Amino acid sequence: MGKRRAATRQRANRVILPAAVLAVLAAGAGIARVVASSDDARAAAPIWHAPASAPSRILEKGGVPPLSPRVLETGPAFPVRPAAVHVGGDAWWSWALLDHRTGTLSGSPNLGETSTTASLIKAWIGADFLRRADAAGHRPGDARMRQLRIMLRDSDNDAAESLWAAVGRSESIRRLRRICQLIDGGPYRQMWSNTRLSARDVVLLGRCIADGRAAGASWTPWLLREMRAVRGVGDFGLRKAFPPAARSSIAIKNGWVVRDTLGEWHVNCMAIGDGWSIGVLTRYPASRGYEHGASICRRIGRQLLA
Repeated sequence: MGKRRAATRQRANRVILPAAVLAVLAAGAGIARVVASSDDARAAAPIWHAPASAPSRILEKGGVPPLSPRVLETGPAFPVRPAAVHVGGDAWWSWALLDHRTGTLSGSPNLGETSTTASLIKAWIGADFLRRADAAGHRPGDARMRQLRIMLRDSDNDAAESLWAAVGRSESIRRLRRICQLIDGGPYRQMWSNTRLSARDVVLLGRCIADGRAAGASWTPWLLREMRAVRGVGDFGLRKAFPPAARSSIAIKNGWVVRDTLGEWHVNCMAIGDGWSIGVLTRYPASRGYEHGASICRRIGRQLLA
């Protein structure tokens, strides 16, 4: 009986890879999602694969043109790579890693499951505001620039509420889906904190910020500088997994909130490096504190280090 069950599991594992690839290609995201299943529900064992045709699909779908083959061949080695990720305990979690150069996506089998973003979405709110202001030929005044800075660096909620209203609330999240070619999530009523994204969406947002679509060419360097300058209680998670000398080059935006009606912490992490982005989402009992989610992000980041 045990042998028959093991054989069934092995057959199931063999068919998951092509099904996952076909599902993402059909979604029209111009990326390849490649994951393998695991008997351990708390392990995510990706298989890394970069189809030769992926760059042309990205370009055809209106995404970011990949770097030239020469640059790809001679560029520095990535500091991150897909790996089997293990996290113990009773938390729900998911992760995704996107190679911006090839469009290759890897992650946990549940990388398409959504959760509430909390403050992570502030990175998009800032980008959306700046891109729209630039398109209108308007440079934000000092008061707005201060709001943007403290929203990004300090995760200030009052500043986020003001900027959220300025970008049209949920209409901004609909623009996020369209501009950054998200797959899974979307707005929730008129509440920025309850925006639903998946780990896959988070890394697509990371690429969208890095390549200039989110904030526009004029403001992208400024936005990334502010995200590298995140400080205080919001400076946790993925960036802490890297050696101290590398952390200042990594842009981040994290989210953390207690959902009282659910009795849960929702703690999420986004990191953007040179040519890559990582997203981690977590949910777990509120009794554990936000540090538990921060620790999960950091532990996943460590396991993805090359």
